[in-house]
Amino acid sequence: MTEPHVPDASPASVGGRHSAPSTGRPTERGRRREPAAAAGSAGCEPSAVRDARPLVVVDADVLGRERTGDETHVENVLRRLPEVAAGAFRFAAVTRHPELVPEGVQPLPLQARSQELRMAWSLPRLLRRVRPALAHFQYAVPLACPCVAVVTVHDLSFERDPGLMSRRDRATFGRVVPRAVRRSAVVFAVSERTRRDLIDLYETPAEKIVVTPNAVDPTFSAEGGRPDGYLLFVGAIQRRKNPLAAADAATALGLPLVVAGPEKEPELARELERRGVDLRGYVEKSELAMLYRRALCVVLPSRYEGFGLPVLEAMACGTPVVAADEPALREVGGDAAVYASQGGFADAVRRTLAERDDRSRAGLERVRMFSWDETARRVVEGYRRALST
Repeated sequence: MTEPHVPDASPASVGGRHSAPSTGRPTERGRRREPAAAAGSAGCEPSAVRDARPLVVVDADVLGRERTGDETHVENVLRRLPEVAAGAFRFAAVTRHPELVPEGVQPLPLQARSQELRMAWSLPRLLRRVRPALAHFQYAVPLACPCVAVVTVHDLSFERDPGLMSRRDRATFGRVVPRAVRRSAVVFAVSERTRRDLIDLYETPAEKIVVTPNAVDPTFSAEGGRPDGYLLFVGAIQRRKNPLAAADAATALGLPLVVAGPEKEPELARELERRGVDLRGYVEKSELAMLYRRALCVVLPSRYEGFGLPVLEAMACGTPVVAADEPALREVGGDAAVYASQGGFADAVRRTLAERDDRSRAGLERVRMFSWDETARRVVEGYRRALST
């Protein structure tokens, strides 16, 4: 059976086309380390003295590829897994960028010119070589997966609002994701919103789903930087994120708008430029943290989110948030954010700026409710459950 086209990005990052593989910039995303000699080497193949602990392989192909929220999730869960598991498992990560794999996790380098070939052939071959007890994927599970599989689903935007994605991408995700959910022993969802979508849209048994929320990368803090008189939008430039609503609010208030995020829809990016918006493209974490700290307010008018990581990042930097009245964004922002419907963002920003100090303090308190250690603990419990079935 021929493997169908497999997504090379999450629904959250697809903008009607697939991006070419990034060359990746190691910089600050992860601790630099020497790459392993070859996939399956350095402690993951049978040896004279075998480590009896189960091997868990995480498909970390998103590392170094500017996948925003998905990459942040994988990177930070990987970083916490060894300590949280307390020696119960060995961990390895399949990646194009082994230098980004955190300490305590064995990198398994695997280059990929084609996602179809990677999922149909090279990734299953690597898994057969290293013989893990369990493999953890993002959205898609290979048809020929030789071990217990679990999958993380970040969002189901392609199901809830199919008009915001190309027909080809809708067909791809509509085939690959539900099959991965059925095939997996445990399904991780990054929010209650995604959990409900899995149940409503795919009839996934509730007991099969484990909610593993995002949290804040340590780079994002309120230390350093003062408000610099602009509004900030963070996210990929695509219709689903609704950046034009942020631009309209900025214009109504006579304030500049800065946009930090990759261009997924070039025509939309050009329209933002025509409106005088400052497009920064994809920015590294340290620069993004400074943009958050210096913004008067972060405006997030997205029509659909699986989680809404910029809400937490902004709050961690002491910057108040105005967000769309959307379930995932409310789940993350709680009472600390101000919510608006289409056409109401300018008024919501005015209110937020009038209450800026109070909103900033509430946001810093809200962020404490989210922890990568707790998320990693839930992931480890999910692994144990999957291996016991």
